[in-house]
Amino acid sequence: MTSPLLPPAEAAAYGPLPSPAPHTDAELAALLDLTASSRPRISTVVVGHSRDDASRTAAAAFIEGWRAQGRPPVLAVVDWPESAASWLRAAGRFAAGDPDAWVVAAAPLGWAQMSRRLRHSTDWDPARTYGFAALGDSRLPALAGPGTLQGLRGADVEGGIWSIDRGWVVHLSPPLVPRATRPCRGTL
Repeated sequence: MTSPLLPPAEAAAYGPLPSPAPHTDAELAALLDLTASSRPRISTVVVGHSRDDASRTAAAAFIEGWRAQGRPPVLAVVDWPESAASWLRAAGRFAAGDPDAWVVAAAPLGWAQMSRRLRHSTDWDPARTYGFAALGDSRLPALAGPGTLQGLRGADVEGGIWSIDRGWVVHLSPPLVPRATRPCRGTL
């Protein structure tokens, strides 16, 4: 059996990846809206995060927002290091309990490694996974490997939505504030 881990030389080929920045209010609101509007409805969720301060804070903010919406308790909160020997223990805890969805606040390289382990060793489904803006990095699908993150979606810092489709990160524009409609004058 081959290891699902990304070899260090392959990771280095993508250059240095940024550390997650603190989440924005628009990003958090969009992520909460995205999970609230999902069909089928999400009742159970597991939240995962890397161990940097921005990811910890974002995960805690999501949990607080989730609770403020009157949602059921979060099944588990799982963290992982940016580098590890295998990520097997964290992956097993993250995928346990068969939640309706997973929410992730993480650094791109650590999440690439974690997602590779998840796909290799668990029944985790990226299409039921939602992420903060740091995971909308265009290098992430390549680092994770073909098909590993297909269907993953999340929010960007401006409150827009991104998703991963066939190895590409597709960004949608932030929601527009509806303009007041003007009465129609004349005929069409």
